[in-house]
Amino acid sequence: MRVQLLREGTPFLLDLSVRLQDLQRLHGGKPVGPYLQRGELAMPGLRGLAALLIQGEDTMKNRHWFPGARRRLRWSIFLFLSFLFLAAGCAEVPLTHRKGLHMVPESQMLSMSFQQYNEILKKSRLCTDPEKIRLVRRVGKRIARAAEEFLVDSGMGAEVRNYHWEFNVIQDDDVLNAWCMPGGKIAVYTGILPVTRDENGLAVVLGHEVAHAIARHGNERMSQALLASLGGMALSVAIREKPDTTRRLYMAAFGVGASVGFLLPYSRIHESEADRIGLTLMARAGYDPRGALTFWKRMKKKEKGGRPPEFLSTHPAPAARIAALKRYINEAMPYYEQSLKPGRPL
Repeated sequence: MRVQLLREGTPFLLDLSVRLQDLQRLHGGKPVGPYLQRGELAMPGLRGLAALLIQGEDTMKNRHWFPGARRRLRWSIFLFLSFLFLAAGCAEVPLTHRKGLHMVPESQMLSMSFQQYNEILKKSRLCTDPEKIRLVRRVGKRIARAAEEFLVDSGMGAEVRNYHWEFNVIQDDDVLNAWCMPGGKIAVYTGILPVTRDENGLAVVLGHEVAHAIARHGNERMSQALLASLGGMALSVAIREKPDTTRRLYMAAFGVGASVGFLLPYSRIHESEADRIGLTLMARAGYDPRGALTFWKRMKKKEKGGRPPEFLSTHPAPAARIAALKRYINEAMPYYEQSLKPGRPL
């Protein structure tokens, strides 16, 4: 398979079949097809592959290097690896239909989620206030049921089996945060409850966090982190060879960065998708999506005069967000109105 790339008006041919052989040689002579299908190919990184191809591999010998050819080759390698990673795992986000890069097999994401969640609970002081616990679990169960219905209606019902919902409250009034790991493992810190104020405000937060999970933003962020920090190393290899680094990347990918020393903000695309999907989830669960406007205004006030809350550090809230929320609320309102009809279980 040959691809002609145009850069600065000059055609540059890249033979994908030859490059696949190079990758196979890098992978110890083993066929890479099965690894690509499972998203488990341990790439050596862009620099390593570029060096290998430029430093006289058989496929590059006797090639005439016209001005700028090496730079074009590096650009081609980047595009080629991007193509491979997309082939390795490209999933669609429900509702928005955006394609995302998912290099990590979902089974590995779930396994690590359950392990890390249990470790966090062991190291944390859990809330013993029965009223707060009942509040979080009552709202959480309604959001979870709405999320499963949403996945089924979106043609993704097979993913429901991956969710084993669990809701815990961590006692820390100084931390304004909440997060959801793959498989529906959720934690809410007591510090955010005064900002949510009531069930509807808490539904905004939980709907948003569950939306990140069902959109698989964590897998996408983890894939990007593995590419940037560990040269595209497979998660299973990264856990074995760089466990501490991998754990920090994983925790930060799900907004738990404060506990591992650094924070990784969600991108504007991820935040926009979580807002949109989250409002739909809370509306389907019988909560008024218009409450999102007042919640975010309350949260924004918390960042004045000091360090912003953890939730805002990982979930940036620019002024333009309010305008977007209004559009998404209009989209979610019919679900809320439907939920108010007699006989609708909540």
